[in-house]
Amino acid sequence: MTRRDYVFTSESVSEGHPDKVCDRISDAILDAFLTQEPEARVACETFATTNRVVIGGEVGLSDKDMLNDYMGRVEDITRACIKDIGYEQDKFHHATCKISNYLHPQSAHIAKGVDAAEGKEEGAGDQGIMFGYATTETEQLMPAPIQYSHAILKRLAEVRKDGTEPTLRPDAKSQLSFRYVDGKPVEVTSIVLSTQHALETQSSRDIRDIVEPYIREVLPDGMITPATEWWVNPTGIFVIGGPDGDAGLTGRKIIVDTYGGAAPHGGGAFSGKDPTKVDRSAAYAARYLAKNVVASGMADRCTIQLSYAIGVAKPLSIYADLHGTADVDPAALERAIGTVMDLTPRGIRQHLGLNKPIFERTAAYGHFGREPDADGGFSWERTDLIDALKAAI
Repeated sequence: MTRRDYVFTSESVSEGHPDKVCDRISDAILDAFLTQEPEARVACETFATTNRVVIGGEVGLSDKDMLNDYMGRVEDITRACIKDIGYEQDKFHHATCKISNYLHPQSAHIAKGVDAAEGKEEGAGDQGIMFGYATTETEQLMPAPIQYSHAILKRLAEVRKDGTEPTLRPDAKSQLSFRYVDGKPVEVTSIVLSTQHALETQSSRDIRDIVEPYIREVLPDGMITPATEWWVNPTGIFVIGGPDGDAGLTGRKIIVDTYGGAAPHGGGAFSGKDPTKVDRSAAYAARYLAKNVVASGMADRCTIQLSYAIGVAKPLSIYADLHGTADVDPAALERAIGTVMDLTPRGIRQHLGLNKPIFERTAAYGHFGREPDADGGFSWERTDLIDALKAAI
């Protein structure tokens, strides 16, 4: 039986966290290639450390001359990302860090197995399992600990960038522990916030005085109580941060990117991967399906799993878990899902409009629980499949 009373914790990291710097660069490079060609193939990995960024992976455009031209733009894209995040430290500065570009054309063997051809439908870019999840515990149909951990850091980034809080710096982490009663979040038992700052004379108390009003602004009324424990910059001084303080790598924050540990994860990262890679696109589709199930009122919680084999178009399996919160037969839901949405890689891209430069914005503050954008960004957060799902069951 599912536990109803417990404390659950999730963390988030800011856009200036070393791993998120790398995710941002990888997704910005992806967007650049998709701007040139919607069917571009990109698998871009980034590594960052003191005064150094290394980029590698595979890319493909149908126009080979244009491919070489875009390869030459990688350094400018990288510096623009670092500048926008806010790094101007002596040992990690957007203008002076060394950038090495080792991107190369996509493997012909992988392309042959994945690309559509006469008599053959486009296949998945790799094998794997992907999960989507939704819950009624927040308006965004996301788990509360991860949703509000993201919101705190996003708010602190806003006041850092607009000059309201000039001593805050880009690297930061948040962590929230929520107490659940009868399966619903009722209070925050602890708040952990560590943020890079400008001055070695600033104490943990000074930083708490800066960040506490924004944390209280973000969290719902009544969630912070007199018993809530606060841990703000618990190690003291945090002036050295970002890739100068700790190396970063694309794809290391897969739990931060998804549901904060409240749902299973198939293990595949998102950033730097074009939407033919089902690690990314099918995870978006699974969230889209789970969110529409919950938004329809059929269940309070929903987990969807999809599985794929490299070179094979259709999913090998569709699994639904409603966690005992619905009268709907999960097997009937699984059958309905297969009829209301084409879950081949191309079908997902077409249904969600993924062949667009919409991915750089996903690199920080979560891929899920965001508002759909007018240009197609976060299309997997739409709730436009409700009627079709209800009709199919």
